[in-house]
Amino acid sequence: MERLPKIALPAIFIAVLIIVLIFKSSVTIGPGEGGVLFEQFGEGIVTDKTYSEGLHIIAPWNSMIIRIVRQQSISDEMNVLSVNGLEVKVNGTIWYEPEYDNLGKLIKTKGEDYEQELLDPAVNAAARSVVGRYTPEQLYSSKRDVIEQEILEEVTLLLKDQYLTVKRVLVEDVKLPVTIKNAIEGKLKQEQESLEYEFRLVTAKKEAEKVTIEAQGKADANKILSASLTDKILQDKGIEATIKLSESPNSKVIVIGSGDSGLPLILGNQ
Repeated sequence: MERLPKIALPAIFIAVLIIVLIFKSSVTIGPGEGGVLFEQFGEGIVTDKTYSEGLHIIAPWNSMIIRIVRQQSISDEMNVLSVNGLEVKVNGTIWYEPEYDNLGKLIKTKGEDYEQELLDPAVNAAARSVVGRYTPEQLYSSKRDVIEQEILEEVTLLLKDQYLTVKRVLVEDVKLPVTIKNAIEGKLKQEQESLEYEFRLVTAKKEAEKVTIEAQGKADANKILSASLTDKILQDKGIEATIKLSESPNSKVIVIGSGDSGLPLILGNQ
């Protein structure tokens, strides 16, 4: 009984030490995350393996760098110059994701904050390059989709072989100085009104042409019908009168032919 405390204390100490080592050695990587091992007494960051989601046991003197590896986005406002030197503010969103298999290489070469070290400078450089090709009016109105695609292409080129992929670029808003904005909106309004007026003129002209064509068609049809009905009506009336006369019990009709108009010639009537 006297030896029990002497045995219990080391056992408790060992048990606590094991628990601490297990706690220090176990790493849980959450959904959508990847891990990169940092070897304290080795070569530092391990670049040939990315640890997946779940529980992992590592040496207690090593550590695990955990980063999100699914697609994510960042939004930013950039001050850039248009083709004529006017400063404009562009609000945009970038969707990106690190290359899963190369996460160790990305962190080793660019650090854990690779968004600030790599992505932000690339996006700003691409935005300045692309926006500098257009006028404020083009930026404000009709070139938004083209600008997005060109920025994406520029960023993709800048990040080539950098282990970071940009999926999509969205230009949400282009802010111009108030005077320039009002001038552009006034011009666009005038152009819209002019297009509406031209549309009304073309519509009215087509409607007038349609009415004229319909009236001319009716007139031609009536003319043809009138010319053909005159002789036809006279002929039908003559035949009808002859038939009625021949049906009379007190009448004798001798038809000897027809005249130039097609009417029957009656020889006699009794």
